[in-house]
Amino acid sequence: MEHDFDLFVLGAGSGGVRASRMAAGRGARVAVAEDDRLGGTCVNVGCIPKKLFVLASHFSEDFEDAAGYGWSVGPRSFDWPTLIANKDKEITRLNGIYQRMLDGAGVTHISGRATIADAHTVEVGEQRYTAEHILVAVGSWPHMPSIPGIEHAISSNEAFYLEQLPKRAAIVGGGYIGVEFAGIFNGLGVETTQIYRGPLFLRGFDDDLRKTLAEEMPKKGIHLRFETDVAEIRREDDGLHLTLSDGSSLVVDQILYATGRVPKTKDIGLEKAGVKLGKIGEILVDPYSRSNVPSIWALGDVTDRLNLTPMAIAEAMAFVRTVFGDDPTRPDHADVATAVFSQPPIGTVGLTEAEARERFGNIDVYRSTFRPLKHTLTGRDEQTMMKLLVDPKTDRVVGAHMIGADAAEILQGVGIAVKLGATKAQFDETIGIHPTSAEEFVTMREKVQEG
Repeated sequence: MEHDFDLFVLGAGSGGVRASRMAAGRGARVAVAEDDRLGGTCVNVGCIPKKLFVLASHFSEDFEDAAGYGWSVGPRSFDWPTLIANKDKEITRLNGIYQRMLDGAGVTHISGRATIADAHTVEVGEQRYTAEHILVAVGSWPHMPSIPGIEHAISSNEAFYLEQLPKRAAIVGGGYIGVEFAGIFNGLGVETTQIYRGPLFLRGFDDDLRKTLAEEMPKKGIHLRFETDVAEIRREDDGLHLTLSDGSSLVVDQILYATGRVPKTKDIGLEKAGVKLGKIGEILVDPYSRSNVPSIWALGDVTDRLNLTPMAIAEAMAFVRTVFGDDPTRPDHADVATAVFSQPPIGTVGLTEAEARERFGNIDVYRSTFRPLKHTLTGRDEQTMMKLLVDPKTDRVVGAHMIGADAAEILQGVGIAVKLGATKAQFDETIGIHPTSAEEFVTMREKVQEG
């Protein structure tokens, strides 16, 4: 049977667009359906606008720090509508780039919500299309808990389009989105409280990173409320009244929930097509991104493997090589460097200390905490922490972690070394760039003593 397309992609985010373009470049007839703007979460309500907000929010500290270096900074103010307008202009520009990339590759772009009718058929509105392969790359969506008054809360999606900046805000959740927005709001002058039901946020990250960030954020004026949750939200004349699980209350102008994201698989026909889903609706796939239905594949957040934009792109490249390149390729999810754009920021690659001890038993830990050179003149009490984890049997560096200025930029380079299996001796042989914080990764010599 002749199909309309060789590949039909649901979702034009980073992974879907890359798979579409690369498959079309290999001669495949490709269509991609999207019911929102091109670029997916990352471009529109994720990595890009969030990083722009982080940069904007950091100027408040930069202005303060300038005095220590002899600069007199005059009266200053922040205009939220200007930031939103400039951000929107940049996102629209990126949307256009994605459209031109699809057009240039010869991909058919279909506007509308696509659903799967069967193993080889997709419906968009009244139209039906058949394809040899179907790729689901529809991403994820913020999870909002069912509590009284939740309709008064926003998610990170809406935070990028607020008409005005609140004077008081609560962030609920302890993941990377929560800590990032706490830093954003605080830096822009909002009285900010972060609420998390657990004892310490950023579960899954190295404990030293988590503890250091919990020490640094209050120095900047952020109120951290751990082992606390919101029981109820009520709107009153003076703001949103939050009833907390510890019996206390809090009044804010805005409450943002960052309590996780779930795969956006509901009501798109997967069950009807016989595709197996996991506990939170993720599409279960094999190491090559193939579902239990041979013609249906999935990648990115919708599979809930490693939910990072560059990982979705890597999964897309592996998928195209596997299906259209006669070269079965597994995406590699090991030793992927990542960052949290908290304030101060985090960069990390490889195993956490807990994971390393579980895998190797004995582990050599090298850790350094110091005040960066910049703040010797600003007087700011901000600590940088850097850490290496080494398998003593092989001398291989199995984890590298940092919290401090430029952590993301620094860890990208360190990530290459860890991915290549560099040893501690090779780190030690590398001459540092002086004076930088980054040089600490190649000058740590003393192991942390147990206990």
